[in-house]
Amino acid sequence: MASKAEKTKNDELDIGEKIGEFIQKNRRAFLIGLVAVIVILAGFITINTVRGKILSNAMGKVYDFSVRYDELKSYIGNDAPDALLKQTEIFFLLEELSAFEERNSGFAAARAYDLSASIYADQKNWAQAEEAWSLAAKAAAKSYLAPVSLFNAAVAAEEQGNAETAIALYNRALDYGDLFPSAARAQFSVGRLEEARNNIDAALVAYRNLLSKWPEDPVWINLAQSRILVISE
Repeated sequence: MASKAEKTKNDELDIGEKIGEFIQKNRRAFLIGLVAVIVILAGFITINTVRGKILSNAMGKVYDFSVRYDELKSYIGNDAPDALLKQTEIFFLLEELSAFEERNSGFAAARAYDLSASIYADQKNWAQAEEAWSLAAKAAAKSYLAPVSLFNAAVAAEEQGNAETAIALYNRALDYGDLFPSAARAQFSVGRLEEARNNIDAALVAYRNLLSKWPEDPVWINLAQSRILVISE
């Protein structure tokens, strides 16, 4: 009579043989499955490699745009004779940025929109600047550039006298919380605009929110406190 150890060993051998037979009988299916996995992984790697290369190329193009903008910035909105000669270059830069924005998405597109908005702002074309910065925020919705773009769009709206739109944009920037380093300034701007519209209660709420959320801010906390004292009298 076989011992317990021998029986266990025989059972293990039987199971091993059965597994081996199963694999042998279904080797084609296993091979196809393995090939399929390899193809999927290779496709995934290829897609990500291509995507990375495209993104790298796109960011390189944005860098070139940025260099050109820096070279032309002093001429934008300048009426001096030598500046007038640069207006064609500025026009073509905006055209190229527009074409790039249509072909791209994500952070690269957002940076292009930001450059376009900066040019429009330099030209005092605030409506176009607001639109471009709003599009930059949409394209870079999950990055630090989104709240910065929303803040800039709010400033452009203010320049047009659109206080309600500006307040809405500042509040959208504030939704990004700690991702936005100028949040205290945006909060103060909301209070300032509400105060200018004679919405005293709303202004007080905005200023007090600043005191509670950014108590260590070295600048805007003091300004908010002074405005609360003035409008609470």
